[in-house]
Amino acid sequence: MGSVSVTDLAAILGAIVLAGLGGELFFKGVLGTAAALRLPKLLVATGLAAFATSSPELIVSTVAALAGQPEIGLGDALGSNIANIALLFGLALLFGPIRVERNEFGRDYSIALAIPILTLWLAREGVISRNEGALLLLLFALWIGLLIRSGLAARALVADTEPVDQECSSQSLSKSLVFSLLGLAALMLAGKLFVNGATGVASAFGVDNYIIGATVVAFGTSLPELVTVLLARIRGHDDVGIGTLLGSNLFNGMAIVGVAASIHQIVVPPMEIAMTVGACVLALLLLIPNRREVIGRHRGPILLLVYSVFIAATVFVGRAT
Repeated sequence: MGSVSVTDLAAILGAIVLAGLGGELFFKGVLGTAAALRLPKLLVATGLAAFATSSPELIVSTVAALAGQPEIGLGDALGSNIANIALLFGLALLFGPIRVERNEFGRDYSIALAIPILTLWLAREGVISRNEGALLLLLFALWIGLLIRSGLAARALVADTEPVDQECSSQSLSKSLVFSLLGLAALMLAGKLFVNGATGVASAFGVDNYIIGATVVAFGTSLPELVTVLLARIRGHDDVGIGTLLGSNLFNGMAIVGVAASIHQIVVPPMEIAMTVGACVLALLLLIPNRREVIGRHRGPILLLVYSVFIAATVFVGRAT
């Protein structure tokens, strides 16, 4: 066990500050884009915002796969999905219950629940092949097609159904996109700083690569979603937070794992992926709204417990193997 570097600690602190500044710009950009394009905030968050906030995972998984280590990308993508649902949703629910619209929430939720189960089935023999990666990319393309279709249908109705955000309604599309890009750049830099600093700390304690990918790297690359969701709760735009998390999970599960496996077949550690998928499915089941279309506040601590148990179990199994 080595010593923890001051540089690593400074990188983590800098990441937190940068994430706050970038998150504010990115959030304003998402709201402004939705208003300028006359699209529901939930749809913009599920598509554009989720794609943007999943960019760090895409970069990590692609670089790792090209380097012949796609397992890091797999651990990052699946670990980020658990962070998104169990940790981020758990933290969001601490602020109070979340109301959802079943007709808008249901489709993406059902797909988000099916994808990890499919991933576990694909990995049943210990390998996710290039052909199976291509299958995930095909499913991703079909989902994008559904999003585009929903966007075209919703645009004609949004003026009558979507409440106007006074702060962002006067923003032009170009200004909103600039805010989004600047905010995203700051968030991605924050994620990189956090990953570098936290990976250095984890390495000093002798933690192996898969565990670092599924925990430290996964949390660092989930920083954009974390900041977006917390700002959405504080500002009263829960649909942005929900859409960003579900959309990010779908990007991670289909596009990111698909890209990594298409570049280089992934040799899967069976026990680790089974635990990861199990924790992800359990967390998603805890998001099923009640009859009043509300996700209760009491589920927040339960989700945080699920995430804590997952981290502890992953570290334990990783060290045991």
